[in-house]
Amino acid sequence: MRLRRLWNWTSIRRAVTVPLFVLVAPIGASLCQTPPPAPDMQEQVRRLTDAINRVQSQINEAQRELGDLKTQLTALQPSVQNSLPKAEEQRSNPDAAELSAAVAGIRDSESIHDTQIATLEQTKVESESKYPLKLSGLILMTSFVNTRRVDMAQSPTIALAGPGSTASTLRQTILGIDARGPHLFGASSHADLRLDFDAGASGGVYSGDNAPGVVRMRTAHAELTWDRTKAFFSFDRTLMTPDNPTSLTAVATPALAWSGNLWAWNPQLGVSRDLIEGHAVSFRVEGALIDVMDPPSLYSSAQTGTYLPPGTAELSRWPGLEGRIAVVNGDPDRGFHLGVSGFFAPHRVSQVRNFNSWAGALDFSVPISRFTQLTGNSYKGQALGGLGGGAYKDYVAATYHGELYVRALDDSGGWIQWKQRAGERIEFNEAFGMDNVPAHQLRPFATQYSPSYYNLARNRTITANAIYSPSAYLLFSLEYRRIASSYVNYPTQFSDIIGLAAGYKF
Repeated sequence: MRLRRLWNWTSIRRAVTVPLFVLVAPIGASLCQTPPPAPDMQEQVRRLTDAINRVQSQINEAQRELGDLKTQLTALQPSVQNSLPKAEEQRSNPDAAELSAAVAGIRDSESIHDTQIATLEQTKVESESKYPLKLSGLILMTSFVNTRRVDMAQSPTIALAGPGSTASTLRQTILGIDARGPHLFGASSHADLRLDFDAGASGGVYSGDNAPGVVRMRTAHAELTWDRTKAFFSFDRTLMTPDNPTSLTAVATPALAWSGNLWAWNPQLGVSRDLIEGHAVSFRVEGALIDVMDPPSLYSSAQTGTYLPPGTAELSRWPGLEGRIAVVNGDPDRGFHLGVSGFFAPHRVSQVRNFNSWAGALDFSVPISRFTQLTGNSYKGQALGGLGGGAYKDYVAATYHGELYVRALDDSGGWIQWKQRAGERIEFNEAFGMDNVPAHQLRPFATQYSPSYYNLARNRTITANAIYSPSAYLLFSLEYRRIASSYVNYPTQFSDIIGLAAGYKF
């Protein structure tokens, strides 16, 4: 009878319930209580630290009491089993199962609280708007061996006459900021910004500065998104090129730039709408206004001191127009899409010399299988230097007998890439791109200088790379690139490039 009184399961359940209540009640009170607004960041950090310390001490006390209870039950169990009849022991089995379940529940509760404490201890980024803000980025080191002279040893795009070079840089490191904002007019809001440290190294207005190694804005987006409609303003590549060739060594200047990839980033204001709802296949219509910059060679020759004159498109006082119609199915990165797009922008060189830039383009991405994908883009137009084509030029000009003659250059080109994924950690990419300006349009205006942007008529690049990611945060790549650049006054120049890259994502 004495042992039966000791083995009073009601008392044991109370003994388990009391520590559980001691554990949960203070935590609930601490978490549910809404603290008054902190006067500054230091006060908020101090209060958060105090709350974490209190919760941790309560958990430690509950764990100690639970350990004592387990010790007492372990010591009591043999004597109880020896003294109780078998029938009574069978009747006690449901109570033992109930006690075991209670102990398991306490352990689950401890695991949950440990996770919550780890989350509270993580440093958060606070914005003035108090809405979520996330920092991300890629610390990237790239190295190159160039067999012949190129325009930029750290990020080559054309081949020139002369000896080769070897270079290494961290300028292609990227810093990203993503923000989620309030709901406006029934839409969710989002913004993001991408920076690198390549200002000045890539030349002209695309870098934003003439000093190497300083911060440069790459892309920026701000969006209002409804169910089927999106309104946005951005600084990014044109709507005609929704895809980009994959490369870890060509980041500051994207892969196949000036070789068929209309990559150049320009300010845009537009809207996008999906016309089919509730289906896997969507019919998408996009349109935008665009402020087209001049190609870098023109800006570098026109810039005087700190004064940056307006571009030829800005002198026209009219924005450019662009539009795209596409069929989209599945994931934007791995699904199918086929799009047709167009672009138009007026330009003014002087009070009496005007020209227009225009283009039509076709883009596609086709999953060949679960592990392979074919992606590409082609275009044809005029004066596309501001978009990243035209062999670095919109037009050529010359003065005869005191009169200025301007010739806008036709342009055509594109690129294609075949991607293979060998699981989630490694992928292979092979790509080819070409940009071509008719030589007969360029030859009458050619200069007597050695190979240069101004005399460049055709640029071709073939590339192949392997990208390996042993974890979600580490990236390694080996890339081969061959550039062939043809000039109207000089033989075609070639350069073979071996690139290595190592990156850490955060």
